Amino acid sequence: MKTKDLVILIGIIGIVLMMIIPLPIWLLDVLLVINISTALMILLIAMNSKEALDFSIFPAMLLITTLFRLALNLSTTRNILSKGEAGHVVETFGSFVAGGQIAIGFIVFLILVVVQFIVITKGSERVAEVAARFTLDAMPGKQMSIDADLNAGLINETQARERRQKIEREADFHGSMDGASKFVKGDAIASIIILIINLIGGFIIGMVVHGMDFATALETFSILTIGDGLVSQVPALLISTAAGLIVTRAASEGNLAYDLQTQLLRYPKLLYIVAGTVALLGLFTPIGPISTLPFAGIIAFAAYRMQKNIVRQEQQQELMEEEQQIEEVRSPESVISLLQVDPIEFEFGYGLIPLADTQQGGDLLDRIIMIRRQCALELGLVVPVIRIRDNIQLKPNEYVIKIKGNTVARGELLLNHYLAMSPGYDDDSIIGIETTEPAFGLPAMWIDEPTKERAEMSGYTVVDPPSVVATHLTEIVKRHAHELIGRQETKVLVDNVRESFPALVDELIPSILSIGDVQKVLSKLLREKISIRDMVTIFETLADQGHYTKDPDILTEYVRQSLSRQITQQFSQNNDTMRVITVGPSLEKKIAESVQQTEQGSYLALDPISTQSIYQKLSEQVNRQIQAGNQPIVLASPTIRMYLRQIVERTMQDVPVLSYSELEPSVEVQSIGVVNL
Repeated sequence: MKTKDLVILIGIIGIVLMMIIPLPIWLLDVLLVINISTALMILLIAMNSKEALDFSIFPAMLLITTLFRLALNLSTTRNILSKGEAGHVVETFGSFVAGGQIAIGFIVFLILVVVQFIVITKGSERVAEVAARFTLDAMPGKQMSIDADLNAGLINETQARERRQKIEREADFHGSMDGASKFVKGDAIASIIILIINLIGGFIIGMVVHGMDFATALETFSILTIGDGLVSQVPALLISTAAGLIVTRAASEGNLAYDLQTQLLRYPKLLYIVAGTVALLGLFTPIGPISTLPFAGIIAFAAYRMQKNIVRQEQQQELMEEEQQIEEVRSPESVISLLQVDPIEFEFGYGLIPLADTQQGGDLLDRIIMIRRQCALELGLVVPVIRIRDNIQLKPNEYVIKIKGNTVARGELLLNHYLAMSPGYDDDSIIGIETTEPAFGLPAMWIDEPTKERAEMSGYTVVDPPSVVATHLTEIVKRHAHELIGRQETKVLVDNVRESFPALVDELIPSILSIGDVQKVLSKLLREKISIRDMVTIFETLADQGHYTKDPDILTEYVRQSLSRQITQQFSQNNDTMRVITVGPSLEKKIAESVQQTEQGSYLALDPISTQSIYQKLSEQVNRQIQAGNQPIVLASPTIRMYLRQIVERTMQDVPVLSYSELEPSVEVQSIGVVNL
């Protein structure tokens, strides 16, 4: 245990012992001074805190100081009743503060108790209660705001995590303050009870035990009791004030002194009016100018100084902005910020700003959150932050999607319209603006609100502009997912698996494969839209086969075979039938003979004429299946699958190429076309 922890522990135990063990007078004086000093320190810290969390230990401090103060009350009461004295501090408060008169001291004590109990404590308790309730109610909205900022690229993952932790701490703090405010209330009640007990008990003990007469007992114990009450109520009042300051620090920008200066003195013209009013009050009322004119002059002087400060600050701000602009242009470091390339960007013209503006009903940020969640579920990929910004260089209704700074897709939207996609036949009664659906390139048209219901009745698929953007963005992310997973992203996935399967990760990385090797395999899987969510199976396969080969192409084939159940369910119809285009023996032989082996790996060395011939015959079969309403799937032997895929993906990227070993034995394979030379 650290020394600091030990000191605090001993201090808490000492407070408990104070209630049991009688204390000498000199030690009691020291502890009373410590009590006053601690209360003053807490008040000053509360005044200088910019926000409530700057003094997050205040609820615990409130409990400890209350316990300490009650222990002191008990100790002083014991000395007063047993010895008829309580030390110099109590006597000083009883005689000096009370002005030597018992009645005055008693009235001062009652005023302090009333101010603390009815005014400060009652208000602080209510503010703490309301703050706790509203803080808890606002938590979901704050969490959504953080997620929206994260998806918009305004903050990074670390900043988002810090903000979430701050929200949790705020909720815990205000919940604690709601309960801790009851300590102050109970302390005020206890002080009144202790005062009554000391007066009655001291009067009786003084006459019965100490043999004092009525007047002596009344004077002695009244002064000591009033002193004891005052010496405990002054620190209690300071801490109650600190509690009120802490719970009311809601929308503050700085500490109390800063807020008072900036908010009360920010309007010099109003201060001039106040100064004039105070001066007139002294000149035309019996109050007299002696009391009012000096104060009016002070206010007017403060207004004059504030007016000069405001002008000076505005001039300094302008100079700083000019110097900053010049420095940014001249500074070589300013170029560094331009080198940052965002993984995904969504830019739009000014006409589409309502899509992203929540105040205008835009829900684009919420849809992006759903896109990232959908990609995580379907592909197992943590999509990086999608930066959203407007671009005045685009057409008003145009948007572009960029991957690593390069435009990969664009489209146009008509707000207050709907995109209607034909069911395969045209209805002449549906009139709109001809266009093309951006995600899949289907013929479509923009229709207005009155036409929407009629189009839906005619079998058209009708979607609103935000859904068009969300679908397009989702397809682009899926199509380019292999570009979005680098070594750093792979490291994040590896660390996630390590939390549950540390032995597997430790065996694989870096003993068998490096992070870069694993990243290449994951990228190749995503390139063909194979989900990498089952990372455990992928890592198990890599750990088994990585001893024999480091070739990422071959390792990818092994992983695909291990994911056969997943691949079968992804491409089969009703999970029991798969209609495929098969590859004839002559074509398989031609491709197998054209594979060249090198130290860097294998590659396909087909002549251009053969490549063009294979592509044409594949295209014929694929187009035939599309016209028949079937999803085209090419099935080949495991030895040539990846090489055939290289031919297909050049122009038919969305056509999957599978091998026999990637299919579950339970699925029924139906050949609906054969590609041969």
